[in-house]
Amino acid sequence: MYYKKAVNWKLTINSKENKKEKIMAKLNIIEAINLALKQEMKKDKNIILLGEDVGEDGGVFRVTDGLAKLYGNSRVIDTPVSEAGIVGVSIGMAIAGLKPVCEIQFEGFIFPAMNQIINHLTRIRNRSRGRFSCPIVIRCPIGGGIKALEHHSDSPETFFIHTPGIKVVLPSTPYDTKGLLLSAIRDPDPVIFFEPKKIYRAIKEEVPEKEYTIPIGKAKIVKEGKDLTLIAYGSATKTSLEAIQSLKDIDIELIDLRTLSPLDTETIISSVKKTGKCVIVQEAQKTLGLAAEIIARINEKALFNLEAPIDRVTGYDIIVPLPKNENLYLISQQRIINVIKRVMKNAV
Repeated sequence: MYYKKAVNWKLTINSKENKKEKIMAKLNIIEAINLALKQEMKKDKNIILLGEDVGEDGGVFRVTDGLAKLYGNSRVIDTPVSEAGIVGVSIGMAIAGLKPVCEIQFEGFIFPAMNQIINHLTRIRNRSRGRFSCPIVIRCPIGGGIKALEHHSDSPETFFIHTPGIKVVLPSTPYDTKGLLLSAIRDPDPVIFFEPKKIYRAIKEEVPEKEYTIPIGKAKIVKEGKDLTLIAYGSATKTSLEAIQSLKDIDIELIDLRTLSPLDTETIISSVKKTGKCVIVQEAQKTLGLAAEIIARINEKALFNLEAPIDRVTGYDIIVPLPKNENLYLISQQRIINVIKRVMKNAV
């Protein structure tokens, strides 16, 4: 596998003997997902992968590349082009004791499966009064940034954050991706695991080959600061980090949510109480986005700590433009910088 090629060896001189010490592989998000799936499938024979082209072709982004060869077509299943069928079959598998990890090729194709997700998948535990659980992971690329066609660049996370009974995860780094995916697969209830396709291959960092998990529902403080709280998730976290690196005179605390539902309100409120100012960044459209909910929670729990009105940087309330105009829609470093400066200027 390609991630094995990234592993080097160095010779460590010891007083007694020479030892070979493995250097941690640097992986991108795609490689981190592949590694997590490979390791967990080896450990648990109940895990089944299914989706369009996930087997022989390794998926449209090659995320599942090589797994069919390792585990066979009975565990890595190419399905018909039917998102409702993919999720519906996964529900049956999960109730019967398997652990399906199904892939929706692009976020815009998840809507045909909404009936299965909202009316069935999320309700199994409640409907059966706790007799059944439904441990499914729905993997799905999300967001723009690759100059794709219509239905290939949306950010529909709000639909699922609003739906009880399902967890929603959206990592922004390879390290977090592996740890959160392992946690999602081991969770007894359904998880939608969104993957920011814009940065699938944009970041490489050290990812341990050994098993580790990151708890679902816990945000990460990427950078500590005292002047302003900047909240982001997915590919917007990378853009936000790049933006604040040019603001040398403002000490900004950057929070990567990682999990969108359940939301780590405690970390958010603690940071805002410290800084007194807050900006939220999301790629999704503005109206009824996650940023609005975060603003409401801050107003409920930290209103009197605010030194300026909360502001947000979001997508526009339009359909994501086709490739020629995509960059006009997407979050930019300059838009983030402008809003941060506006909030600092309005502070009392």
